Amino acid sequence: MEDKPARPPATGRARAVLRGALSLAVVLAVFVGVLPRIADLGEVWATVGAMTGLELATVGAAAAWNLCSYWLVQVSALPGLRVGQAAVVTQSSTALANTVPAGAAVGVGVVYAMYASWGFSRSSITLSLLLSGIWNNFVKVGMPVIALALLALQGDATAALVAASLAGVGALVVTLVGFGLLLRSDGLARAVGSAAQRVASAGLALVRRGPVSGWGEATVRFRSDTIGLLRRRAAALTVATVVSHLSLYLVLVVALRHVGVSEDEVGAVEVLGAFAFVRLVSALPVTPGGIGVVELGLTAALVVAGGDEELVVAGVLVYRALTYLFPIPFGALAYLWWRRYARVRDRGAGPDRPAARRPGSGGGTATPPRAARSAGRCAPPR
Repeated sequence: MEDKPARPPATGRARAVLRGALSLAVVLAVFVGVLPRIADLGEVWATVGAMTGLELATVGAAAAWNLCSYWLVQVSALPGLRVGQAAVVTQSSTALANTVPAGAAVGVGVVYAMYASWGFSRSSITLSLLLSGIWNNFVKVGMPVIALALLALQGDATAALVAASLAGVGALVVTLVGFGLLLRSDGLARAVGSAAQRVASAGLALVRRGPVSGWGEATVRFRSDTIGLLRRRAAALTVATVVSHLSLYLVLVVALRHVGVSEDEVGAVEVLGAFAFVRLVSALPVTPGGIGVVELGLTAALVVAGGDEELVVAGVLVYRALTYLFPIPFGALAYLWWRRYARVRDRGAGPDRPAARRPGSGGGTATPPRAARSAGRCAPPR
């Protein structure tokens, strides 16, 4: 039997170029074509420039706390991880996700390399990424439901939020049922893993890739490791994940209030509805960090809710500057620090002096398994 021809390397490069061109087109369409039609950008910049020092300091403090909040998620999901290490990992992967098309997937590889350099085993890294990603998605799909319930109590539920909430309910039910079946027994875990293996192999066959194997037993091991970790860390992981999402929401609320969007125009619950709706929509990685998609979605939702166009655009741009642009330089610095640390460690290690590993951690390569790469696309970065 003749071997199937390997996919030419140029195909991957062409796909990356196409993805980058699509991202650029979306960004230009939103910032050059759409937002100037919604609001007078001269007035928008005047509004931002009129913010007082106290307003800038408080929204900056909220943004700084938001950066720190996801460190707690990482620490909760990976026993033995220090807060400083979580900061380096989170900021580096966020910077990649915000600047590179498909950067979230690339960021997972960087996360593996960083964790492995600190002595964490491949299995513990994979488990932490999968669980933090699952918990992140639980909150992400649950927030539209909560926002809809609160808006319904006020009589302000919109059709868009109802649709997003129904999608969130469906996704949440499917996820919870699948996760529950996976944890119920070894037999069910093996069946879930084997079913996923067949689906993945069928998909790979369409692009002339070989089938995958061993997912059934790997899922059984994942079940055992997950149960052990959740017994110790479920509450901490849940609280940290909720706090992380609410911290991001807080930055949006503070930015809107400081540029002049009052509670009477757009209430906190309506802001939550817009935030939850856009978080769900922007889960699809159309552009790096959702740039363009998030700005347009939030602007449209908040204007429909009753906000002044110029003030809403000003608030959204301040929010995105602090949550999209602000983390990038810090992430670059964090990555450069880690590279320096890795070089120093490698020079100090040798045949008679191996790099230190944590007690109880194994070796293993830093190459992430396929399942963790998939989960990582919706874990951190946010």
